[in-house]
Amino acid sequence: MMNAEQTVEIGVKGMTCAACVRRVENGLRKIPSVTSASVNLATERAAVEFDHFPQAGELETIQLAITKLGYEPVELSTVRNAGSIEDNDLEAQRLWHLFVGAAIFALPIVVLAMAPMLSDGVMSLMMSWLSMEQWNWVMFGLAIPVQFWFGGRFLRLGAKSLFSTSPDMNSLILLGTMAAFLYSTVVTVFPQWIPPQSRHVYFEASAVVITLILLGKFLETKSRHQASDAMKVLLKLVPKMATVIRNGEAVTIPAEAVVLNDVVEVRPGSAIAVDGVVVSGSTYIDESMVTGESVPVAKEAGDEVVAGTINGSGSIQFRATAIGADTTLAKIVAFVESAQASKPRIQGIADRVVAYFVPVVLLIALLTALAWLFVMPGGSIDQALIHAVAVLIIACPCAMGLAVPTSVMVGTGKAAQQGILFRSTDAIESLSQVALIAFDKTGTLTVGKPHLSLFHVLPPFSSDDLLAQLALVEQRSEHPLATAIVDAAAKGPKSPLTVTSFNAIAGAGVEAELSNGHAIIIGSEKMMRERRIETSSFDAQVADAMSEGSGYFFAAVDGSLAAIMIVSDPIKPSTQSAVEHLKQSGYEVALISGDNERTALSIADRCGIPATMVYAEVRPNDKADVVYTLKRDGRRVAFVGDGLNDAPALTIADVGIAMGTGTDLAIESADVIAMSGDIQNIPRAISLSKAVMLNIKQNLGWAFGYNVLLIPIATGLLKPMTGLSLSPIAAGLAMSLSSFFVVTNALRLRSWR
Repeated sequence: MMNAEQTVEIGVKGMTCAACVRRVENGLRKIPSVTSASVNLATERAAVEFDHFPQAGELETIQLAITKLGYEPVELSTVRNAGSIEDNDLEAQRLWHLFVGAAIFALPIVVLAMAPMLSDGVMSLMMSWLSMEQWNWVMFGLAIPVQFWFGGRFLRLGAKSLFSTSPDMNSLILLGTMAAFLYSTVVTVFPQWIPPQSRHVYFEASAVVITLILLGKFLETKSRHQASDAMKVLLKLVPKMATVIRNGEAVTIPAEAVVLNDVVEVRPGSAIAVDGVVVSGSTYIDESMVTGESVPVAKEAGDEVVAGTINGSGSIQFRATAIGADTTLAKIVAFVESAQASKPRIQGIADRVVAYFVPVVLLIALLTALAWLFVMPGGSIDQALIHAVAVLIIACPCAMGLAVPTSVMVGTGKAAQQGILFRSTDAIESLSQVALIAFDKTGTLTVGKPHLSLFHVLPPFSSDDLLAQLALVEQRSEHPLATAIVDAAAKGPKSPLTVTSFNAIAGAGVEAELSNGHAIIIGSEKMMRERRIETSSFDAQVADAMSEGSGYFFAAVDGSLAAIMIVSDPIKPSTQSAVEHLKQSGYEVALISGDNERTALSIADRCGIPATMVYAEVRPNDKADVVYTLKRDGRRVAFVGDGLNDAPALTIADVGIAMGTGTDLAIESADVIAMSGDIQNIPRAISLSKAVMLNIKQNLGWAFGYNVLLIPIATGLLKPMTGLSLSPIAAGLAMSLSSFFVVTNALRLRSWR
């Protein structure tokens, strides 16, 4: 599936470890015109970037390359729907059946192998039935299906990896279990070839190791599917059927059959199938699973509704404005999946180690065998075999491959449920390291819905006529405060005039000329001074506005002061507590505002932001300069804005955070989007990013520590000094549980609060 002009995403089934990931990446990078390839083990996806827009034939080349490497390419469109995610449980079921089948054959082998150690009576009973050599043949017969049928997937993939000179976990399993199986086969079939003191069979080692690895893979797969629960929940939000009005009648059709501009009817308690705008009716809608906002939102004609949200007790009809992949919910899922597919900088550590890990393990196993043959006291062929096999089996590159992406998968899914979207894993890593959070004011600390609280007109101007004319001008302005004038004028008479010229001056105001020839100026006190227009008539109103933290600006007609407009934008209820939370957590907090200094200081005081961290009268284009100044002394800075005119500041900050509206995901310059616009999402996002990074470090610590500690023990070379050693069976158990531990640790993020 295409998610950017020159990037293709494709599912890859059958990968088991970090070495598999590296193998697929290297294979894809060898394709002509492929500039980069990134593979994620936890999500089982590959993102392939071309130097041009890829054609159909090149997509087939990708699939063929993956197949030749021994893995299964899967169309991403089939991976992304809810039904297919549920179908992933079939993989876990298949592994469970393989495990049960292997266990049925392996258990008798273990009993037969352990019998001589149980009691003389048991041994005598066995010998009365068959000789030990004949029992070896029985174990041989039981081991064959375990080795070649139930464990066949490891042998096939391992052989392909070895022949392509890129050994992986499957190669280690192949070499380890086949060494034990073939040695035991020789002892059984050609005992005369082996010295009498070394004629021991190890069918139980190969059979039990494969059985335990299948169990470990089953547990890992189940856990990985749990890690993607957040995506499952999101995808299941969309109903399979929708009711549309066709030819005046309500018709129930599949949700994917809804087309743009269809009128969709939603009954009480039903889920909404596509995005749209309400055309009739009123209700309250639960948007918590999309925006993280727990309070149901009132909806009436003209309001937007989003796919996947739940209708309350009212009935509504809405016109479909976005369907399929264009709905907000689909974009959220794509946004999260894109983050999950990316690799944080810390992943580079694991990637560099994995490049050498399996070859080093093979060398250690060889040296272990040689040491037990020629150096160690009491060494023998069977001792060399046991310890070399233990080394091959216990080494676990899969834990390294899962350490980072599984934590990222769970963390980004949890964030999405909270209404927080990370664009990439680098954003998570960077946010966990910030020291200062700089806030824009309008739409970030404030509600973002300014209203005209005072409109005072000087004679001889008429209040209604002037307001209507000012609204004509402000309709062309993109400034957030312009909407307050337009909305206020909508309640009064309309002006018959038109705007003949218009000029917006960034951070200052606008100039325009009307069809009656009058020149209109709307702007700040500074702009009026520059035009030599005296504003002292409104000093009292200005003082009141600044004390309340309200914005104010003036209007002039033909060079004469005509009116003052005070616009109020209430501070969000959660702003003060969120700022206090950040300060108590040790973060510096700053305010960057276009308001004059007194107004900005008043707002900062009400929010709890220190006066020394207030930057006032900053034009939109200059916000990036302030952020750059804050970064100069080495502090890592996050900038929080509404994404409307903050793009440069969002880009230059170490982390750009956009306060969304619940439906706007098109803020390309933001690294993080807080969907509901709740300011509390800022400390939540920072806290979650720290939890994810801590979880990643724990997983990497386990993955590396496990191998560093247990591989030396598995060699048996420390046994004379410490008495520590591991049998192949113990090694298989440890290996099978190592990746399960990593995934289980990542799943703890689901309970993050």
